[in-house]
Amino acid sequence: MSDLSIPHIAIIGGGAAGLMAADILRAYPVQVSIYEAKPSVGRKFLLAGKGGMNITHSEDFDAFCQRYGAEKPFLQPMLEQFNNQAVRDWMQGLGFDSFVGSSGRVFPTDMKAAPLLRAWLHRLRESGIKICVRHRWLGWTNESKLKFATPEGVQHIAADAVILACGGGSWPQLGSDGAWQSVLQAQGISVKPLQAANCGFDSLWSSSFSQEFAGQPIKSAVLAFTDAQGNAYRKQGDFVITATGIEGSLIYALSRPLREFIHQNGKVTVYLDLFPHKTVEQLYTLLSKPRAASLSWSSFVRKQLGIQGVKAALLRECTTKQQMQDAKQLASLLKALPITLTQTRPIAEAISSAGGVEWSALTADLQLKNRPKVFCAGEMIDWEAPTGGYLLTACFATAKCAALGVVRELGLN
Repeated sequence: MSDLSIPHIAIIGGGAAGLMAADILRAYPVQVSIYEAKPSVGRKFLLAGKGGMNITHSEDFDAFCQRYGAEKPFLQPMLEQFNNQAVRDWMQGLGFDSFVGSSGRVFPTDMKAAPLLRAWLHRLRESGIKICVRHRWLGWTNESKLKFATPEGVQHIAADAVILACGGGSWPQLGSDGAWQSVLQAQGISVKPLQAANCGFDSLWSSSFSQEFAGQPIKSAVLAFTDAQGNAYRKQGDFVITATGIEGSLIYALSRPLREFIHQNGKVTVYLDLFPHKTVEQLYTLLSKPRAASLSWSSFVRKQLGIQGVKAALLRECTTKQQMQDAKQLASLLKALPITLTQTRPIAEAISSAGGVEWSALTADLQLKNRPKVFCAGEMIDWEAPTGGYLLTACFATAKCAALGVVRELGLN
């Protein structure tokens, strides 16, 4: 440190949460260093931008908080301090306008992450914040210094307070590899195993179906299932057939209850409504009309229902020949086609992860109870959320909470 009278705050992790914690601390008399294992920061932030940079959601605050499910009681006080409007205001402060899309999702006007990240990093560096890349955190020394593996060898660095913003376990090639779990567990800190969230699932496709239709989308279908507690889920949207199963926005939205059901029961059967705007009776009426002798049953079904391509193939994949030939059974299956899911795809393929540092191990300002002056932020804490801007907003909100926790702990306010 250049000035021993000014506290040194070490932020471990240069993702969205780590950068936001540094941004909050700009306003206080501290020296801030961000330590990132990869050669650059904000790598997952940039990846999110490839889909249009959905940074938050515009829905009202109560509905917004509901998206965090069981973790809502923990996150809501933080979201009250950094809500979806605060995200838009923060962007505006960096010189970027935003707009609300038709789905209620919020995007930068130019739909890009890179210019926003560049402006953000410029502000941080102009504020004197130091960014140290290729610094992989290894834990603490016996003297409670931070230990890093660097290109110059292992370094020991002293800090007056630490914010851990190490990420979850998804997209490990971008830096969120979950290696911090063993470090914290060795300190007696309770950590729930990381699991895939907002992820795809494996099914039991035949090789012929998988080879021919992997990558094909299913549009405007309704997915329904009931969990072990009797809670019924029913949601409409799009998804994609993969070589091993299914993925896409409709699947991600239900990934948490699907994952939990599989963990409890080994597999789950979901029911797909391929014709949400028709009843079973209407479908049966169409299938009961007279058929020309020259027309095969499969051609008749295609003509009457307009079903073809991947939807027709999926129907054949999930039914028996007898069911396909029976108009009454077929009408029912078109409204509730059973698909068995056997497991989540690997966490490395997931958009985000669940699990992490347990809330019981943290104070209200996200300080580790058995490691004073060490705070946690972002996806490494045990919460999850659907896509739609909820992930980034909670990363920002927890980062602000942890940063202000440091301020209070060091008596800087």
